[in-house]
Amino acid sequence: MSESLLPLAMAALTLIGILAGYRVGMVLAGSAAIFILISDLPTAFFNLLVSRIYANVLSNWLLVAIPMFILMGLILETSGVAERSLRAAQRALGGSAGGMGVSVLVIGVLLAASSGIVGASVVLLALLALPRLEEAGYDKSTSAGLVAASGTLAILIPPSVMLIVLGDQLQTPVPDMFAGAIGPGLMLVGAYAAYVIWRARGLPAMPQTHRVSLWQLLFDLGPLLSLVVCVLGSIIAGLATPTEASGIGALGALLITVLYGQFSIGMLMTAAKKTVVTTAVVLFVMIGATCFSAVFKGVGGDDLVEAGIMAFGTDPYTVLAVVMGAIFLLGFVLDWLEITLILMPIFAPIVAGLDFGNGLAGQDILIWFGILVAVNLQTSFLTPPFGFSLFYLRGAAGDRLTTPQIYKGVAPFIALQVAVLVLLIVFPRLITGFTS
Repeated sequence: MSESLLPLAMAALTLIGILAGYRVGMVLAGSAAIFILISDLPTAFFNLLVSRIYANVLSNWLLVAIPMFILMGLILETSGVAERSLRAAQRALGGSAGGMGVSVLVIGVLLAASSGIVGASVVLLALLALPRLEEAGYDKSTSAGLVAASGTLAILIPPSVMLIVLGDQLQTPVPDMFAGAIGPGLMLVGAYAAYVIWRARGLPAMPQTHRVSLWQLLFDLGPLLSLVVCVLGSIIAGLATPTEASGIGALGALLITVLYGQFSIGMLMTAAKKTVVTTAVVLFVMIGATCFSAVFKGVGGDDLVEAGIMAFGTDPYTVLAVVMGAIFLLGFVLDWLEITLILMPIFAPIVAGLDFGNGLAGQDILIWFGILVAVNLQTSFLTPPFGFSLFYLRGAAGDRLTTPQIYKGVAPFIALQVAVLVLLIVFPRLITGFTS
């Protein structure tokens, strides 16, 4: 086989395998094994793969933060602590129709900062918010889009597993990645809020059937907010590493369940089992992607991708537009984890070598690029047909929503995400202004 066709064949085989429904980790590792055998790479390349797996995944202390943050979120979800806080916030913020819509956004931010798990956020918001949004007079499509978009904030707002993986792949400090995501996260929330308030114009005020005292509100929300502030504040302020802060977060979540009388061994075992399964899936994909990336580069894939990008022109912003466009389109069919692990080792060196003339250099360019990718990848949770948030919402909503209503509802929020992405490209200080 021609050397120029090897990387194309490898990419095609991998994509076909993933779309056919096979396990992503198996597909990535299997493609790597096949193309080692049919290419002229030396058999010693296997030793390189083993050393890369050990150095990049198995002995990477940073990745310990992934299961700990997942455990923190699952403890809060399984114990009912998250739902308790959400109901209190909903009663406090719901008043006018616009206020009801904004309260869903606030709840989404709270969930994002406390769990970082998109599935849990979307399902909880669907169960809690959809009935109230219908009572407020929102049409079903707008309600669906608001719930899906608010729940998906969990993938961007720290502590985000995606930012940890991106920081590892780009070799940038995770605290800086967390800090860099603050501005974009607030921009997305502001854009969503403006759209929701605009959609709520003319809707009547909601009757207040539930009221909550200030002390009850503080008791229901205070511990969770304190946990978020302690975890994120310790990371961003440099008082703790992400790994250390993730341990603090998991312990803090347990203490909150004790405070509310929700702690039990059964609850802890359920959260732990889910954490093991989720972590195993993530790390297995990382191992497979490490093999795939090494072999793909070995057969000339990185040179082919760079040549393909440069064929559109050598202007830095043209190159960036092509990269962002490729990531956006792949988000329709692939998960963020596969895109991150496969493409970042290829795209990052290309972008890092460009001069955008925006005053950024070195590490700042990679942080800027990483957050741009994160915002771009967030759309992959909302884009049909394989957007995971759409699946979560469809399952949780039952007969309350149809698939066309969900697709119609998320379209404006995808457009808002793209608009925010453009602003972040034009004004990079919206990202780097929050970093050290």
